[in-house]
Amino acid sequence: MGPKLVITSIIITAAVFAVAWMGDQTGSTLYGLPLMTALALGIFAVQWVGLIHARLFETEHYFDLVGSLTYITVTVFAIQQAAEIGLRQQIIAGVVIVWAARLGPFLFRRVQKAGEDRRFRKIKLSTPRFLVTWTLQGTWVFLTAGAALAAIMTPNTAPLGTVFYVGAAMWVLGFAVEVIADNQKSAFKADPANENKFITTGIWARAQHPNYFGEILLWAGVAVMALPSLSGSAMIFLISPVFVAVLLTRISGVPLLRKTAGARWGDDPGYQAYLKNTPLIIPRIF
Repeated sequence: MGPKLVITSIIITAAVFAVAWMGDQTGSTLYGLPLMTALALGIFAVQWVGLIHARLFETEHYFDLVGSLTYITVTVFAIQQAAEIGLRQQIIAGVVIVWAARLGPFLFRRVQKAGEDRRFRKIKLSTPRFLVTWTLQGTWVFLTAGAALAAIMTPNTAPLGTVFYVGAAMWVLGFAVEVIADNQKSAFKADPANENKFITTGIWARAQHPNYFGEILLWAGVAVMALPSLSGSAMIFLISPVFVAVLLTRISGVPLLRKTAGARWGDDPGYQAYLKNTPLIIPRIF
């Protein structure tokens, strides 16, 4: 299993480098590498350094925090590399930084309070598994931020148009849903009366994973805002919201939470009714 996981990490990394190379239209290089490829390498390097510390101390406490700090760092670096920074680039960079500055510390505090992230109980004890996980985080950072990074470094002085405003509205709505969902769940868990219970109130009564809906929607908004600045092969970076949706619904989000929740409440008729009657991702309006 170990060698297969290492090979998987190598394949994932190579795929990200291929996307970075194909979509790079900056015309710039860094240390002899195309700029987007160099950014991808830097992102992975940070994750792998984080892996070394995490594996040595068998801890997942800093996983999400490192990911968010990587988003902020690479976005600031993109701003520094841009030929010009207009309102379009400032807004795109700003929404990425605001999102990362909110989510990273929130997840870090949650893990610190709980004492652990249950998803990592077995993962953190295996170097190959941990390698895949940290490599996936590097993939997550680059592929989700790719459209934003490309747009920030692409000169575009055209007035902000309808497409940009639609994307901005999507981001605002997605960010609001994610924050509301996270805060409601935190408040629910903080109430001793809810110990060993699952949340079915507030926005969680309208979707099983409303925070994931917010996450997918806000990154779709970023991609839409970036769209007017992308052309040709750079359009490959529009994979961002698709990747986020696949990651959260098929790989690291819903499947892992379903497994954990099933072990705790799988025989609970109320939980089964909740799964049957509540939309998975997209909140119902009525």
